[in-house]
Amino acid sequence: MPLVPSYIKKLEKYKPGKSIQEAELESKASNYIKLSSNENPFGPSPMAIEAIKNIYSSLNRYPDANGFALRSKLAKKFNVKTDNVVIGSGSEGIMSSIMRTFLLSDDEIIGSEGSFIGFRVLANASGRKVHWVPMKEKKYNLEKMAEKITDHTKIIYIANPDNPMGTYITKSDFDIFYDYVPKRALIILDEAYYEYAQDQVDYPDSMFYRYDNVITLRTFSKAYGLGGLRLGYGFAHDYLVENLNKVKPPFEPSLPAQSAGIAALDDNQFLEKTIEENKTGMKYLSKEFESLSIEFITSYTNFITTVWENSNVAENIVDKLLERGIIVRKLSSFGWENCIRITIGTSKENAILIKVLKSII
Repeated sequence: MPLVPSYIKKLEKYKPGKSIQEAELESKASNYIKLSSNENPFGPSPMAIEAIKNIYSSLNRYPDANGFALRSKLAKKFNVKTDNVVIGSGSEGIMSSIMRTFLLSDDEIIGSEGSFIGFRVLANASGRKVHWVPMKEKKYNLEKMAEKITDHTKIIYIANPDNPMGTYITKSDFDIFYDYVPKRALIILDEAYYEYAQDQVDYPDSMFYRYDNVITLRTFSKAYGLGGLRLGYGFAHDYLVENLNKVKPPFEPSLPAQSAGIAALDDNQFLEKTIEENKTGMKYLSKEFESLSIEFITSYTNFITTVWENSNVAENIVDKLLERGIIVRKLSSFGWENCIRITIGTSKENAILIKVLKSII
């Protein structure tokens, strides 16, 4: 009997965007601009920072295992019951709980090839059969995903908008697809970039889909600027949440994370500034890319993915940017060999990026 299951041995671990510490070891540049991990370039919510400061003296205590205060705040904000809210260490933490809670031995999973690596790792680590469906025109191919549904299908994953393409499925896309999904199958709608896409008239905000088998996942890591605290939340039928809470680690998320999340939900000024500055940055980079004849994918997130002639060209661009102190993300690990993902930075960071790109090209 092997110590490690074969499906774990074959697993490729999650590869995050290059950190500033890694970049410093690889290059002679300094004062790096990090545009590789879709973090909020404006820092954390100021109100969240104050909330963390206020609980320093309580760090000897465990957090509320039920996360009642944060769950209640989220329930009020999104007009659901507290029993419909689940929280965890990032949306990936909740995904992991979903896998462990609902998958039976012969269950199957459906996901999109080339989408979020975090889910791919979790799905492959489950040991279940996974159907990876190729995208169509840089978007989820829901028609082909529907064809993979069987009596064994238990989990269907849709990132909306998608990471790393930045595209989204529309309301009509989802409505048509949902008709093919049996009640025993759970749809995970990962809306990590919801705040950036919500103003699109045909965006299917899953809070309007009160289906018993849909689990919405969102995060404080992006628009709220709390990536370092690992705080995610989700909405689902109370029966699903009840069982998820039996499986998830009892004191997750941490006390600082819960406190920061409660405060961040009240920091509307910071959230609005983040969204507006992101729109401005997106327009600026899109316009500059067009002037430089750089192909890119129209994005509804806080990043923009560029498309290059081939993998070697993309690798060369990444390396030359790194030499000049700018960290971006080549998407080989996602399966997009000739693509580079670039997080929208501050106006100053965006201007420097374009200046350096012009000198390289």
